[in-house]
Amino acid sequence: MSTKKMWGGRFARKTAASVEAYTLSVTFDRKLAAEDVAGSKAHARMLAEQGILTLEEAERIQEGLEWVRQEIAENRFEWKPELEDVHMNIEARLTDLIGPLGGKLHTARSRNDQVALDFRLYVSRRLTQWGQALANLSAVLLDRAEGQRETLLPGYTHLQPAQPVSLAHHLLAYAWMFRRDHERVTDALKRVRVSPLGAAALAGTTHPINPDSVRAALGLDAVFGNSLDAVSDRDFVAEALFVGSLIMAHLSRLCEELILWANPNFGFVRLPDAYSTGSSIMPQKKNPDVCELMRGKTGRVYGNLTALLTILKGLPLSYNRDLQEDKEPFFDTDETVRASLSIMADMMAEMGFNPENMRRSLAKGFLNATELADYLVTKGLAFREAHHATGAAVAFAEREGKGLEDLTLDDLRQFSDLIGDDVFAVLSYEAAVARRVSPGGTGQKAVDRQVDDLRAWLAGVIPAEIGG
Repeated sequence: MSTKKMWGGRFARKTAASVEAYTLSVTFDRKLAAEDVAGSKAHARMLAEQGILTLEEAERIQEGLEWVRQEIAENRFEWKPELEDVHMNIEARLTDLIGPLGGKLHTARSRNDQVALDFRLYVSRRLTQWGQALANLSAVLLDRAEGQRETLLPGYTHLQPAQPVSLAHHLLAYAWMFRRDHERVTDALKRVRVSPLGAAALAGTTHPINPDSVRAALGLDAVFGNSLDAVSDRDFVAEALFVGSLIMAHLSRLCEELILWANPNFGFVRLPDAYSTGSSIMPQKKNPDVCELMRGKTGRVYGNLTALLTILKGLPLSYNRDLQEDKEPFFDTDETVRASLSIMADMMAEMGFNPENMRRSLAKGFLNATELADYLVTKGLAFREAHHATGAAVAFAEREGKGLEDLTLDDLRQFSDLIGDDVFAVLSYEAAVARRVSPGGTGQKAVDRQVDDLRAWLAGVIPAEIGG
């Protein structure tokens, strides 16, 4: 086979070896091979439908492409760096197999619209996998939450004890985050699943093509509207990287809490052995390295988004070779997001909880102070006055080394004569949680409604994803 460049007709000298190494992309864009073959099959079919190729020619091309696909799938394909990219490698091998007819495949298309199609198909497939992983993680969190409705722990603001909440409510907060991430994935797919094939290099083509035929054959949702935009648009990659960044942000927040909760000073969770590591010198250590790495990899994913935005910010229309740099950031983010979601789901399924430590920690931060203030409001005191009286009661209890629930009625009545014997039922942590039945609250009825909502959502997305 000749290794002369397929575009080399107007060049008298070979490309410098340093430039060959600097510009080649086949080392990473070979990941798009399956999409490249699928897009080429659809393109060949369309060319035959439009009378640009004969039916026999299209069938031979498709058969040859299937041979190439099998060679790649079975790791028998020889990737040649001198052929620069995935497209040229596949076309050259096709021509080896079926002869000069292979050269007709590129009629009415350019590598510009070809790579845009390949990448859109790839990103679409990967985002669909993100959606499946997000639904799976949400299901795990929901399952764990359902068994922890009566487990209470401090809820924090400013990382200071604030009010008691149920562990179920806390876990469901992350399920809602990942549900929003799933919705963002679904919405992003609307803009990813657009076929650019037919835009050619930038201006369209003189051949009587039918871009909608390619779209339909590949199961995409729409066709490009402007050929200049079609070959230069990488918004779909940037949006996917943004979605990936938010997913990692939510994972990182969960990791941070698990790291804190695993510290014996909290002691709220027991890290699964399979998702922890030890120390080379301190035999007692059980380190949350998985959570720490996931937290660290979040910055890496943010960097990929920033890299692509920087690439795009100064590009004139239409295609520029800078866009070769769009793939590695996404490939890296994709691997990180998929692995992180899978590992977090498995880890949370095995996570051990320590309800006794959570319960003991409730007494350390006057988490029932708001209950006393609300109690005084129900007795007719203005909230600001109730807030002041409760603050004074907290200061007194702190000096005495007691919790509000440990004070006597006489102790409490010195701050307001509206306080009666019924105050102690209000100061119960269980009562404080149970009373918060407002929508989205931590009370059991409100938690039950959250569980029902999330179960209904999962029932709607998981079967559809598995079927896809």
